[in-house]
Amino acid sequence: MNGNKLYVGNLSYSTKENELTDLFSTYGQVVSAKIIENKGFAFVEMGSSDEAQAALDALNNADFGGRTLKIDEARPMQPRTNFGDNRGGSSSGGFNKRRY
Repeated sequence: MNGNKLYVGNLSYSTKENELTDLFSTYGQVVSAKIIENKGFAFVEMGSSDEAQAALDALNNADFGGRTLKIDEARPMQPRTNFGDNRGGSSSGGFNKRRY
């Protein structure tokens, strides 16, 4: 594992950040735990990549709150594509005035 940030999926919507911190702290220092509201997933940052790997190995597919956790190394955030912006008048999507 290269990084120390984990994606934690299949969470119950009632899960609290302090519950995640408690769960993951068994495997090392939890730097941060951030739940993405109403999405059922979170990101947990561990103190080191070794601690993150230990947590991943122990908790992936484990039962937590009646749900089976899906844990993976977090991927870097990708820039969003602005699909609605067609200022150049190109035909790459959106409304093209020249067609009508």
